[in-house]
Amino acid sequence: MENYFMKEALKQAKKAYNIKEVPIGCVIVYGGKIIARGYNRRNTDKNTLSHAELNAIRKASKKLGDWRLDDCEMYVTLEPCQMCAGAIVQSRIKKIYIGAMNPKAGCAGSILNLLDVEKFNHKVEINKGIMEKECSDMLKLFFKELRESKKSQKNM
Repeated sequence: MENYFMKEALKQAKKAYNIKEVPIGCVIVYGGKIIARGYNRRNTDKNTLSHAELNAIRKASKKLGDWRLDDCEMYVTLEPCQMCAGAIVQSRIKKIYIGAMNPKAGCAGSILNLLDVEKFNHKVEINKGIMEKECSDMLKLFFKELRESKKSQKNM
């Protein structure tokens, strides 16, 4: 089931990729079913808060009629940043499945781990490396194409 849900998160990341956003996708699962989907729309929405995880949390909260997502699990293609990690803790998500880690901005173990701070009133169980290659490859391709595009614009 882990791969199935991560494939669904990758479909969301592809939506971001198609609109030239950093390809990060997320799904939230409750009772074995996807209740919310999100993808990165920061540039499209002109909004710092429009990350895949926050977009999915907003939809899941609306669907369940509560800000508490106690029995929910999140599948995300890239390790959450500090903002998203904080929102995941605040929303009480039970478990997170991460595709690729983010050594430059990750806050689920790479730089620090906000999901497992002893003094917080909630901790999130973390599972890393779910379809890691597929998640990582999409990000690498996106940034390679972005660099090539910027290089060709300079040469015009």
